[in-house]
Amino acid sequence: MDAASDNSAVVNASVPAAGADDARTSPRMLTRKLTLMDRADRWLSKLSAKSSFWQRITSFVFMPYSFKSGIQMKRLGPNAFSAVLPFKRINKNWYNAMAGAALLGNAEIAGGMYVFDLAGGDYTVVCKHLEYKFLRPCFGPAVYKITPREDLAALIATGNEFNITLDMEIVQQSLMPENVRPTAEKVLPKAVGEKVAGKEKRVGKAVATFHVTPKSHQLAKGRTVR
Repeated sequence: MDAASDNSAVVNASVPAAGADDARTSPRMLTRKLTLMDRADRWLSKLSAKSSFWQRITSFVFMPYSFKSGIQMKRLGPNAFSAVLPFKRINKNWYNAMAGAALLGNAEIAGGMYVFDLAGGDYTVVCKHLEYKFLRPCFGPAVYKITPREDLAALIATGNEFNITLDMEIVQQSLMPENVRPTAEKVLPKAVGEKVAGKEKRVGKAVATFHVTPKSHQLAKGRTVR
């Protein structure tokens, strides 16, 4: 049964065989009709997994910190993703650098967005473990470059719950300064009016482990997935 397209969830129960205490149990299939809230949750989950616009809307409601921080996921290729944390006031500390709490907290959000984007709205994603190592101050937008240790597509194809570990390299995004002044032509190899981009600087690295569970498994156990 395709749980994504049906409005009912299948629940597994076991009934003891008659006349034998130690006999094997036989499965019995019970069908529980999804409530309006269950269907709304599934619909919103799928929308947020497919559309960056709806991702922003749902984060405004359910993850206000993520919405205010302004972090966004960017697809660099078929299996390459990065998350960009803008250099804005809410993410800065008192000496005008990216706050450590912002870098740490958004590492979990970036990893969760990566897994959720590939797994889709039929899965719940929970962070089990997070490590972050600070290397240097960040004075610009932070980019989270994400690399999974396991084959996420293969794990999703099994249809079972699983753990996945992500390695993240956090770099300060190269900045594009304003137009070069005429007096700077003597020291810069660029022509007047061109823009000069700096190099990316690694500011930290993180390791995050996520537990991913199909929502159908949660419903089968009688749990609420919202």
